[in-house]
Amino acid sequence: MIPAVIAALFLLPPMGFAIATLVICVLAAWEWGQLAGFVTRFQRIGLALLCGLLLGAMLLLSSANLMTAHLPAIEFSLWASLGWWIIALLLVLSYPVSASFWRDSKLLRLVFGLLTIVPFFWGMVVLRSWHYETEQYAGAIWLLYVMCLVWGADSGAYMFGKMFGKHKLAPKVSPGKTWEGVVGGLVTSAIISLLFSRWVDFDVTPTILLICSVVAVLASVLGDLTESMFKREAGIKDSSHLIPGHGGILDRIDSLTAAIPVFSCLMLLVFSTI
Repeated sequence: MIPAVIAALFLLPPMGFAIATLVICVLAAWEWGQLAGFVTRFQRIGLALLCGLLLGAMLLLSSANLMTAHLPAIEFSLWASLGWWIIALLLVLSYPVSASFWRDSKLLRLVFGLLTIVPFFWGMVVLRSWHYETEQYAGAIWLLYVMCLVWGADSGAYMFGKMFGKHKLAPKVSPGKTWEGVVGGLVTSAIISLLFSRWVDFDVTPTILLICSVVAVLASVLGDLTESMFKREAGIKDSSHLIPGHGGILDRIDSLTAAIPVFSCLMLLVFSTI
């Protein structure tokens, strides 16, 4: 699917890219319905439609100013994402004890889904729209950079974990992940960051780029673990079967749902560097 993603990044204008991302988020919301405890098709379709209407309304209200992350709704979404993933880290670290607080609450699990999907949507949109009027592909390059970091971290973690993995990262959530895999993912991402920095003038200090990149990669690991935690509680292996042989949309974007908004928040709001 990577060629299709890259094509969408560089060929679609910001609004077209936002609509494509909205469709992905609607499908992700449909899958999240199962994680939230909505078992009937009607309930899950209703949840997906409500998510689409929410994102569509927010998009229409802010379409004239897509270039900035400082619109109230977008800024709130990105800050909320930062807070949510800190909470998610605590939930994962204390699992399965933490599940006793949310496993019987559909409302809480629904809120967790909104805090995952809505900021992901806005992180994708604001990064792609960055300085579009003056430099058409600047935002696309930033977004591609974060995606490559995450893809590299996933691949590096898999290879290093298979070869050297001995110490389990979170055995009660995802027994297959190891600390050696995390280190391998970070090393792979560091190489990708170095290569990008040689080819692209990011106009950001190396220290800030390093901080944001490392945090984004660690967030991507957390995103993967968090979805695994919710799937374990729901008693399912894949979020759906929308992608034959690869599971569902959430299974493909779980790492990005954390990495993209966290990176956007750090770059655009915390450090205000881009």
